[in-house]
Amino acid sequence: MAKITFMGAGSTVFARNVLGDCMCSPALCDSEIALYDIDSQRLEDSQVILSAINQNVNQGRAKIKTYLGEKNRKEALRGADFVVNAIQVGGYDPCTVTDFEIPKKYGLRQTIADSLGIGGIMRGLRTIPVLEDFARDMEEVCPDAWFLNYTNPMGILSGYMERYTGVKTVGLCHSVQVCSKTLLEELGMEDKLEGRIETIAGINHMAWLLKIQDKDGNDLYPEIRKRAAEKNAKEKHNDMVRFEYIRRLGYYCTESSEHNAEYNPFFIKEKCPELIDQYNIPLDEYPRRCIQQIQDWGEEKKKILNNGEITHERSREYASYIMEAMVTNEPYKIGGNVINTGLIDNLPSDACVEVPCLIDGSGVTPCHVGRLPVQLAAMNMTNINTQLLTIEAARTRKREAIYQAAMLDPHTGAELSIDAIVKMCDELIEAHGDYMKMYR
Repeated sequence: MAKITFMGAGSTVFARNVLGDCMCSPALCDSEIALYDIDSQRLEDSQVILSAINQNVNQGRAKIKTYLGEKNRKEALRGADFVVNAIQVGGYDPCTVTDFEIPKKYGLRQTIADSLGIGGIMRGLRTIPVLEDFARDMEEVCPDAWFLNYTNPMGILSGYMERYTGVKTVGLCHSVQVCSKTLLEELGMEDKLEGRIETIAGINHMAWLLKIQDKDGNDLYPEIRKRAAEKNAKEKHNDMVRFEYIRRLGYYCTESSEHNAEYNPFFIKEKCPELIDQYNIPLDEYPRRCIQQIQDWGEEKKKILNNGEITHERSREYASYIMEAMVTNEPYKIGGNVINTGLIDNLPSDACVEVPCLIDGSGVTPCHVGRLPVQLAAMNMTNINTQLLTIEAARTRKREAIYQAAMLDPHTGAELSIDAIVKMCDELIEAHGDYMKMYR
């Protein structure tokens, strides 16, 4: 019987998907499940929903227990085989609001701000100290556990855990699973979905669809490039940034256009406001989503519970399949975020890269990819620079490294002067209060 600890279990919908998936697995259905959070109401919501799933689809075989607050964290982790991380330090309000509103004062607009940009930097800096506490507890009470990280900024957090703690870590993001399917459906090429062959590698949220073939081994990229250019030329749609990547760089990438619009200096430019409409870029998208989710949660909870008749079908999330493969020693392939131990030849060794990984009873075995096309490695490096400097800032607690991370962020550096960047960072650190006290 495995023990699965879910950190940030107040992320109820996500906890339902991952842990509901575990209850649908014969190898995991009788697991001990520890739900940990610092929000009592959301923790209770998750317990109610997961207990209903356990009864309705799992005959009550899983053993579910809740752990509230830091004083109970070590017990939640004790003896765990797997630790799923889905925390959000500071939540929507005040921290996400702060990460959007202060940069706006300096003329810096964002779409999502959870993985890169000044918002991603700040989120990483306030999250790493919490993960340090998790790591110390895990090294003491569950030293053999696997840490399955879903929290953004993925490259920063997973990179930190893998480089500076003794915790076995793999970072997970569902954008890999849906990448080629999304592309083919958007281009009216659904007939090529079955049996397709693909290779995806790079960094989280900017891993590249390097190869895509149909079931007979025919290269689909010539037709993809043609159709993507035609679609961008004739209509507004929600994936225009990534289709422009195909046109200019030759390849499609994993995460959405609203994310990738802020990972470079090309699309969100104060001096070229027409680009926002031209590429259909949804500025302030993440705050809108958060507000809507907060407003809708009561009704959504009722809908999920469905008067006690809640059910669950296994989702696309990797977590349960990873646990299952490790428990049964039946191999499973994922796209995972791991340290670049010679996996991508033209990216640095301390970068966190997203590559194919084989999972079995021995753990996570990443696959060697080789060299990325030069232009793709160059795009990745613009993001890796900021990721590595943010990790350095968190490790050393040096404010100068925070400034440097922001200076080298592609979007921030293209829009603001060095003096404005420093002033903005100082204001953000002050506004985040105790969440950033270690950097003062």
